[in-house]
Amino acid sequence: MRFALNVPNFGALSDPNTLMDLAAEAERAGWDGFFLWDHILLWDRNPIADPWIALAAIAVATERIRIGPMVTPVARRRPWKVAREAASLDHLCNGRLIFGAGLGNPADAEFGAFGENPDARVRAAKLDEGLGIIAGMWSGELYAHDGEYHRIEPFSFLPRPVQEPRVPVWIAGKWPNRVPFRRAARWDGAFPMRVDDEQMTPGDVRKVMSYLNRHRDRRRRFDVSIFLGGMIDRSGLEPGLIEKFAQAGVTWLHDGPGFDDATDAGVDAFRSHIRKGPPGS
Repeated sequence: MRFALNVPNFGALSDPNTLMDLAAEAERAGWDGFFLWDHILLWDRNPIADPWIALAAIAVATERIRIGPMVTPVARRRPWKVAREAASLDHLCNGRLIFGAGLGNPADAEFGAFGENPDARVRAAKLDEGLGIIAGMWSGELYAHDGEYHRIEPFSFLPRPVQEPRVPVWIAGKWPNRVPFRRAARWDGAFPMRVDDEQMTPGDVRKVMSYLNRHRDRRRRFDVSIFLGGMIDRSGLEPGLIEKFAQAGVTWLHDGPGFDDATDAGVDAFRSHIRKGPPGS
């Protein structure tokens, strides 16, 4: 089991210098990952830091911890720009990047506010096409694409990422919706949440794993990450819950501050919690 911090980079947590310092603290304390949210606009959450700029700073400030966006809405990005950014970031952090991807929510803020189509089916189609383009470009081989939303003339995209065969791609989805998990099964990991936004349970994870295992190549490594609130302050965790998640198939547990903690006082409290290290440390 690995333990990560999953940080909403809003409010007092929108300063890239603060995020860089917190990530360095997390690495010293023994955490395994430090991930940022990827949003352009949340109606009532300003300011917001660009996660890719902040992740570049974090890459320079750390040496071991895994980093990445959790998750990037590929449908609102040019996939060739994402591929270039991700490859450069993977070099900057010497192969520690994990690329989280999903539809992007809330759709009205992330898409509709900028005149882009918020329809879930359109976002899903753009996500699938974009992921294929990103992976094709990461291969470093001659690549061309002529799809529903994008056209790319043949060229070789270099440098390739450090990691082989590619940067790991984790797909977010809300259970019990099946489509995101069929998508995840084609890639390297899943980040399941519940459609009612309640905490995932070990029973939920077993259902997700049963579904994933029917659709994925079980010879390949596959990560399952969930958000488990309460790890950073050790409060309210059911005894043995972490072990139950591990037995259900979870490989990463994430925790982090809530929306209301993105204040100066909240950042100080978060820093203190980080220094305690992950559970069992």
